[in-house]
Amino acid sequence: MAKDTTGRLHVTVRSGGRRKLSSKLWLERQLNDPYVAQAKREGWRSRAAFKLIEMDDKHRFLKPAMTVVDLGAAPGGWSQVAAQRVGATEGKGKVIAIDLLEMPEIVGVTFARLDFLDNNAPDKLLAMMGGAADVVLSDMAANTTGHRKTDQLRMVGLVESAAAFAADVLRPGGTFIAKVFQSGADAGLLVQLKRDFQTVRHVKPAASRQDSSERYVLATGFRGRH
Repeated sequence: MAKDTTGRLHVTVRSGGRRKLSSKLWLERQLNDPYVAQAKREGWRSRAAFKLIEMDDKHRFLKPAMTVVDLGAAPGGWSQVAAQRVGATEGKGKVIAIDLLEMPEIVGVTFARLDFLDNNAPDKLLAMMGGAADVVLSDMAANTTGHRKTDQLRMVGLVESAAAFAADVLRPGGTFIAKVFQSGADAGLLVQLKRDFQTVRHVKPAASRQDSSERYVLATGFRGRH
């Protein structure tokens, strides 16, 4: 162990055995990530919780008694934050979450293991919601192939599908947040979002690793269906 430039102890993972270099680097990054440590201390499912906390602290889109849809929810950091902030943990608000992976139960969150891109997914989500939504969150990421152009197109398609769903289910004044990469949302998607929402911006929370190309598009003030 050694101290980094901030004075924190830095854990170095030894190479050897069957551990690949990529696995070693990932494990080392996790062990030395202050947000990972803080998430464990505070009981959050993942460090991603701090991304949503930071965005909501600044832009104030999660309010008591709201209905929130969390797309790509596992392991549940965003759902935890949303449930607390809208009062779903006390039965006042509602959080609906889906993911391809299983997710252990969270108080105040209704979860279904579901592929968002499945043709039946929107109808199943609507049935779970029981009405319109105030906020649609998407921390989904497309499976990567290693081919940059292909991966970028997959991500664009995923975000566009999430935005189209949001436009179908949001109440006027609602909010849509989605993970994007590289230079941000696709130009065509930005045109659509600026038509449908009063304010559209790109944000990169401090909890988002600086060496990552990850960003989020935040659209607030849904104008309603045209």
